[in-house]
Amino acid sequence: MTQLDFTGPHQFFIRAPGCEVIVASRDGGDVPSDGLVFARTARLADVPGCDLLCVPGGTNALDAALDDGFISELRRLAADARYITSVCTGSLILGAAGLLRGRRAACHWAWRDLLKPFGAIPDDGRVVRDGNVITGGGVTAGIDFALVVLAEIAGPQVAQTLQLGFEYAPAPPFEAGRPEHAPPDILAACRQGLARLAATREAQTREAASRLATQH
Repeated sequence: MTQLDFTGPHQFFIRAPGCEVIVASRDGGDVPSDGLVFARTARLADVPGCDLLCVPGGTNALDAALDDGFISELRRLAADARYITSVCTGSLILGAAGLLRGRRAACHWAWRDLLKPFGAIPDDGRVVRDGNVITGGGVTAGIDFALVVLAEIAGPQVAQTLQLGFEYAPAPPFEAGRPEHAPPDILAACRQGLARLAATREAQTREAASRLATQH
């Protein structure tokens, strides 16, 4: 898991008045993430239900998408959730669970097109809402995503108060955060670094989409 996919929204959700936040994983217990370990997570099967389901992404997102037990638990929780949400490549996991058919969805720019085999409509927005599905783009978009969700569930005043409290006023030193803005050499280097992972992810997407088609 990419830890900021998770910790960005979590930092805001945990401060929302009247909200109970449950951090869960397939097996429960400790979950490693980018050099950090998140301890004592609940087991997904032990969570009876939720109002809002949020799935972060990460390098192994499509490994999770091919985990039948994990996907089964997501479908169970999503069935009664008021909101189905994700950050970054978490939307690929939602897609593999069959939760994005015909829906517009965001994803990290490098993997956005992998939403298509799941019947989703890729959208380059930083935060995208389609009905009760709210998805955030890559990694840092999780903070913008959290503010959009908080404005929905707790009201704009709560969202803005937390934004101010956390001094969220992004002013990046470089205009290189989107492929359409990054210098060509930076974009080329980034794509080259992702090339090896791309081949694996494309194969995993085909497999996950094939399983989904078979199940439906």
